[in-house]
Amino acid sequence: MSKPHIWLRAETKQDEQRTALTPDGAKQLIAAGFQVSVEQSEQSIFNDSDYQAVNCNMVTPGSWVGAPRDAIILGLKELPEHDLPLIHQHIYFAHAYKEQLGWQDLLNRFKTGGGELYDLEFLVDDNNRRIAAFGYWAGFAGAALSVQAWINQQRGINPPLSDIRSYANKESLLSELSNGLKHSIDQPRILVIGAKGRSGSGAVDLAKALNLTVLEWDLAETQKGGPFIEINDMDILVNCVLVNQDLPPFVSKAMLAQAERILAVIVDVSCDPYGSYNPLPIYQQCTTFKQPCIDIAAGNKRLSLIAIDHLPSLLPKESSEDYGQQLLTHLLTLDDKNQGVWPKALALYQQKIDSI
Repeated sequence: MSKPHIWLRAETKQDEQRTALTPDGAKQLIAAGFQVSVEQSEQSIFNDSDYQAVNCNMVTPGSWVGAPRDAIILGLKELPEHDLPLIHQHIYFAHAYKEQLGWQDLLNRFKTGGGELYDLEFLVDDNNRRIAAFGYWAGFAGAALSVQAWINQQRGINPPLSDIRSYANKESLLSELSNGLKHSIDQPRILVIGAKGRSGSGAVDLAKALNLTVLEWDLAETQKGGPFIEINDMDILVNCVLVNQDLPPFVSKAMLAQAERILAVIVDVSCDPYGSYNPLPIYQQCTTFKQPCIDIAAGNKRLSLIAIDHLPSLLPKESSEDYGQQLLTHLLTLDDKNQGVWPKALALYQQKIDSI
């Protein structure tokens, strides 16, 4: 039995340099007998030549629409908006199962074309834990941006961050932050809530890489319920907890308005301002790489908040390598989609299709 044909499409979302399949991952698939086609891309963190070097079949951007019907189209972010029926099997983050904007139009394209969707967000193991996630690098990047914002606040830069660009690698990011911290008399103290999770561990590792004081909170420390006045005594708060139940918020506007507040920067890595269980109910919309910060408080007691929903894009190389390796284990089982994570993902897709 021949192995499937995996077609890596070029990402079209602006500034998205990450990928679901690295050149090394493609090499391993080819060695296992898979056919791998890769669309040329000018924005990917990896060069076309990196894929050519491992014998991928290079094709033009967007040509997945005319790929052989049995090709499995692999991507990361949303498909380009179109009304073209989707005839292939697709693997990517569709952002459609929670009734996000345009979800019905997208699922109708699958329904009309007879294609199928294996949503990356819902590829889960027997314990319903995602088999691949960018969480670690979201926490690492979020904490990094918080430190940079704090440094710039000390320099009187307003806004403390603007028009962010990605870094070639982790080392260049850490070097820039270390140089900035050398010129500060004081060093920021960081509180990470959700420190034992994927994103929390990334935030803690960033603080430790810079030799900063980091306080690690998790379930035990938050069990009493917020607001937590202790947060005001830290310089930076990094929230890495995605709350899925009703509980008291971690902070309140009244608490943050206290004159003795030291807290200067908040990063909401979990970034769910639209959810009913938002533990930081002090803002209403996400921020962006172009405009990363919003002011929660100004003046002598400035408090800046960062809430970017694609933080791993700050380090596209490391985050792609990490995520791609997690996913690869399961891509290698695509020759038998009756096993592993695939049946549950397909059943969920069918359930959503039946609901429209």
